[in-house]
Amino acid sequence: MFTGIVEDLGVVTDNERMTDSARLTIAGAILDDLQPGDSVAVNGVCLTATDVRTGAFVADVMDETLQRSALGLLDVGATVNLERAVMATSRLGGHLVQGHVDGVGRVSGLRPAQRWTELDVDVPGGLARYVVSKGSITLDGVSLTVARVEDATVTVSLIPETLARTTLGSREVGDSVNVEVDVLAKYVERLLQSAPERGDRR
Repeated sequence: MFTGIVEDLGVVTDNERMTDSARLTIAGAILDDLQPGDSVAVNGVCLTATDVRTGAFVADVMDETLQRSALGLLDVGATVNLERAVMATSRLGGHLVQGHVDGVGRVSGLRPAQRWTELDVDVPGGLARYVVSKGSITLDGVSLTVARVEDATVTVSLIPETLARTTLGSREVGDSVNVEVDVLAKYVERLLQSAPERGDRR
């Protein structure tokens, strides 16, 4: 489990492509105390460290993850958002983030202002119904508050801290971003779908 508060910007140092999987090597300053089996969110995708090296770790990425996220698009030298799994004693600075990406969105608009930037992201079909104004969404592992939702376009405001400390500060129109909607919305939908109709009390 994560909170969507990015701890560090890491760098992809190797991306070994295989038929239906990939093996990523990622370097970062926060990884010195990492142990094999630990979880790290990489651009919002929960990965398990299978091999730990000095200041870096290796993770296997299965086909399902490659299909649902933008990790397969990462080249060697790419910068990624890193967050280690939250501890029970940590402050919940963002919101509950599972690291289970729901789909890949596309940046459709950027509007820089004096102190912030508005970012528009077209989310995949079917995900927009889980997003509400002033609710939470995770983009590339960053916990953000939704400013507006219009059809399948989600707008967020990026403060200077977010622009400086995450990869969202370098995103351009057309770029892909990993999208994770608030899991609570999906649970509510599931409960409503399975609830007995009025009068059908069992």
